[in-house]
Amino acid sequence: MNAIMDAMQGFGVSTTHYLQTNYQDAQGLFLWVSWAADLRNTFFIFFPLWFHLRASVGIKLIWVAVIGDWLNLVFKWILFGERPYWWVHEAAHYANTVPPHIEQYPMTCETGPGSPSGHAMGAAGVYYTLVTSVLAIMTSKKKYGSKKSTNKNWYLKAVLWTLFWGVQVCVCLSRVFIAAHFPHQVIAGVITGMIVAEAFNRTQWIYSASMKKYFYTTLFLTSFAVGFYLLLKALGVDLLWTLEKAQKWCVKPEWVHLDTTPFASLLRNMGTLFGLGLGLHSPLYTETKKSSSTLFKAGCVISSLILLHLFDSFKPPTHTAALFYLLSFCKSATVPLVTVSIIPYCVNGALSLQNKKGV
Repeated sequence: MNAIMDAMQGFGVSTTHYLQTNYQDAQGLFLWVSWAADLRNTFFIFFPLWFHLRASVGIKLIWVAVIGDWLNLVFKWILFGERPYWWVHEAAHYANTVPPHIEQYPMTCETGPGSPSGHAMGAAGVYYTLVTSVLAIMTSKKKYGSKKSTNKNWYLKAVLWTLFWGVQVCVCLSRVFIAAHFPHQVIAGVITGMIVAEAFNRTQWIYSASMKKYFYTTLFLTSFAVGFYLLLKALGVDLLWTLEKAQKWCVKPEWVHLDTTPFASLLRNMGTLFGLGLGLHSPLYTETKKSSSTLFKAGCVISSLILLHLFDSFKPPTHTAALFYLLSFCKSATVPLVTVSIIPYCVNGALSLQNKKGV
């Protein structure tokens, strides 16, 4: 088994070396794709955009992103995946040969285990949800379509699925290029991300979940992950073994970021899910959810994107891990809460005031 894994990972390092040698000019594109595929952009861009246009799609995006990333964390703790940027220095695979030279970049030195790829899994889950949601919306509008509309549906499917697979290929290549993942890890990420998204396409209770259900779901997911960590630690398994490797082999210490650790990811996702529950059951949301004018929706989308962009510039201090994790949870919970309840309430109030002045 070790020989098979060494062969696969050796192939992965050779692939990274080939991409870095022959496509160095595309470095900027690959780095941008890795940045764009981060789930942070789902929470700060896709969610506010889609929630105000089609609330059910926005809600499903959050559930797919959060549950997908939680599963990714559990899989990583079970599978103990290496990362190319440290494996190439330690592997016995290169005992009798000179290992290929691998460049590192600011996004290379992630601190968690590598399998499956979180970026690939997140991008697959989010974009699969978007594609299937758009197709479902368009199909529902053309129930009694003619042959002409059927052809349009076919063209739309072809365009959207081509776009979907194009995005997945770019994300996978970018993660391999920057030496954050091996090819088999990004492929596993795409497959598992699509499975999670398809599971939520068949799930209806999330659209009517009570605040109690949001609370208990958040509590269960957090408790399970922490309990699993403590159990394995009691059995002598160090689940933070990758942090030491990252600090040892990353060429620049400042590239090792605390927000890429497993617990940072866990609390960020749990905060987002809990904040969504708070927002959906807020009296402010109840007061504004029936507003459906184009001006109201546009005002909510623009205000959300601007305000969340400014809010994202706040970075929790990293000198104390406990404080960092607490503030990460609070920051993540604030994003959906503000998007779902506070901004729509303010926009609705501003429009009502303007209408009264107009009269």
